[in-house]
Amino acid sequence: MLLYIVRHGDPDYKADCLTPRGRLQAEAVGKRLSVSGIDRIFSSPMGRAKETAEPTARLLGLDINIEDWSHEIKGERLTPFPDGEKKSVSVIQNTYYRRNGNIALDFDRAFECDGFSQSEMDKAYKFIEENGRDFLERLGYREEDGIYKILQPNEEKVALFCHTVMGRLLLSYLLHIPVHLMWSGFQMTHSGVTVIEFKNNPDGFTAPKCRCFSDMSHLFAEGLDMTHDNDVEV
Repeated sequence: MLLYIVRHGDPDYKADCLTPRGRLQAEAVGKRLSVSGIDRIFSSPMGRAKETAEPTARLLGLDINIEDWSHEIKGERLTPFPDGEKKSVSVIQNTYYRRNGNIALDFDRAFECDGFSQSEMDKAYKFIEENGRDFLERLGYREEDGIYKILQPNEEKVALFCHTVMGRLLLSYLLHIPVHLMWSGFQMTHSGVTVIEFKNNPDGFTAPKCRCFSDMSHLFAEGLDMTHDNDVEV
């Protein structure tokens, strides 16, 4: 199985919809995914994610299946670090997640990192971990001690349209990357496509492998700007 994790296009956060630029991005990623041959489409219940999924669904004649758990993470991501003002963990200068020994924190101690330790991101991670595990089991893969038992070999290409905080938490869980290092080193761009492979190995077990991260080649193909997004999230 190939799992395509797609961040929504350029948004109007207040109205929870796409901007004109975001709608062009959604059409571009729809063309890309229709050529890829997506078999099933899942989406966050939020407007900007559903609107990004719509061109893919239209071009392929598929339904959009809503995954309620894949909504964006809100209050849990707020932290007063380092100046006492509440803000998203995503807008903190990324050097804080590496300095003062933070870079050496392993996976199980990631939420001790400055910034994260003053937030409730540990609760958000647990929520995504539990629901992501259930989602994958419904797709045929059950997690067992860090690897996945293949309940039913799945050769489908599955797209999940979602959000950057939620998406990076999901990737942290799938790839076992400490959350603070995910935040320090990875940012998902608007309409960026991440592809995770679950290879159906003959011994009946598999593990997720990242084939590409936040790819924007569909924007280049359509002659659209490839400006990287800032880290402002609402």
